[in-house]
Amino acid sequence: MPGSGKGHTVVTDSVEVDSASYASLRARPLPRAERYELGRRLRDKVPLASLGDWTPPPDRPDPVKQIEHSHEGRIEWLIPTRLERMAESPYGFLRGTAIVMARDVAMLPSTGINPVISGDAHLGNFGFYASPERDLVIDLNDFDEAHPGAWEWDLRRLAASIWVAGRQNGRSEDQCRDAVTACVSAYRIEVARLADEPLLSRSFQRLTAEKLRDATEGSLRKEIKRATKKARRRTSDRVLPRFTEKHEGKRRIVEEPPITTRISAEDEELLAVGLDEYLHTLTPHWRRVLGGYTLIDVAHRVVGVGSVGLRAYVALLEGTSEDDVVFLQLKQARRSVLAPYVHGESAWHDHQGQRVVEYQQDLQTVSDPLLGWTTIAGRQYYVRQFRNMKGTIDLASIDAPALVDYARVVGRLLAKGHARTSGASMISGYTGDSDALEVALCRFARLYADQTEADWECLRQWRG
Repeated sequence: MPGSGKGHTVVTDSVEVDSASYASLRARPLPRAERYELGRRLRDKVPLASLGDWTPPPDRPDPVKQIEHSHEGRIEWLIPTRLERMAESPYGFLRGTAIVMARDVAMLPSTGINPVISGDAHLGNFGFYASPERDLVIDLNDFDEAHPGAWEWDLRRLAASIWVAGRQNGRSEDQCRDAVTACVSAYRIEVARLADEPLLSRSFQRLTAEKLRDATEGSLRKEIKRATKKARRRTSDRVLPRFTEKHEGKRRIVEEPPITTRISAEDEELLAVGLDEYLHTLTPHWRRVLGGYTLIDVAHRVVGVGSVGLRAYVALLEGTSEDDVVFLQLKQARRSVLAPYVHGESAWHDHQGQRVVEYQQDLQTVSDPLLGWTTIAGRQYYVRQFRNMKGTIDLASIDAPALVDYARVVGRLLAKGHARTSGASMISGYTGDSDALEVALCRFARLYADQTEADWECLRQWRG
């Protein structure tokens, strides 16, 4: 199998092939009707109802030991912070344990339709950010685990996260079921719609903040207004006074231990070299633009839940004036948690940062133009803008009807991401026109929410 940059795995019928092997303009792809029929016939092998099954197998690994295994190679003094964030709630636990759920879903029967998937499609990994044209859009926004894989792995994780988050915010079981049903139904309908669209037009589907706001009401519309207003203020120049200070006549990033900490002069030099190499991964225009900036300061900054302990840095760059600044984030990239269940232990991607960047561009309609990758001291990183008008919906601020509406939105967005890469006709053929998929995944989401809460309790007891 090829490394990232040499071709992706896509599905042409029921067989995975390397896109570089078949992407000749002289090759004729299977007609949509045949692809749809191939998907429909997969129900004989993996009945729709079976997607609702979840019983922990006797040989299921201890989730705490899996978490400990995931700590290998992380910064040791940050591991307690990671555990603390996961122990705060079942939803925090689910967010931080993609490694646990990846194995759980990979051991279940699979359709074998493998587009590029997020690998960590929980409810919190959708949000607002700026397009290159500075429009505010909403889409998937985390791709550390992105990889070709079964589409239902993503949908199962998203459905379970809705149920877990719903419980955490005081929703009844019926209200959780309504939200998951809305999400899965929206996914199924959107995949079917996009399967009938020309291949090229699927790549231009986007949802702007304005369209989303105008299509919603109640507490969700109110939360969208709040989140987008805040997101528009999250730009490099707006956060400059809060994130930086003058020290000995020079501007530097403010230290806020343990979140933001200074690094050694040796590490700073290594990062500077890595950023120079990163420039070569950008398109020529953006390489020239960013090449006009000067690196002023670098600091280590803790981010996320599952990422805590991996190396992540913020770099401050200055242009032609003190107010002309860009913050970049360098984030360590490791092998996707899905990779062992797709192609075993063999190396597939030569550079994990490149994997993250390319699959982000696959799944998002528009992406940060400063996305790139580099290697520093033998570790692989991806690079992106740190303040790029990013924002998220506060799930605790929306009521039960709004959770249903928002679940419907993220279901559509996940479908759009999958349909952009491959397999939409086969997925649509498999899911069909009935509500069987919704019924099955509601059952799975409830059962896996129970499992998540049990695993979370194991972590709490282990921590004492």
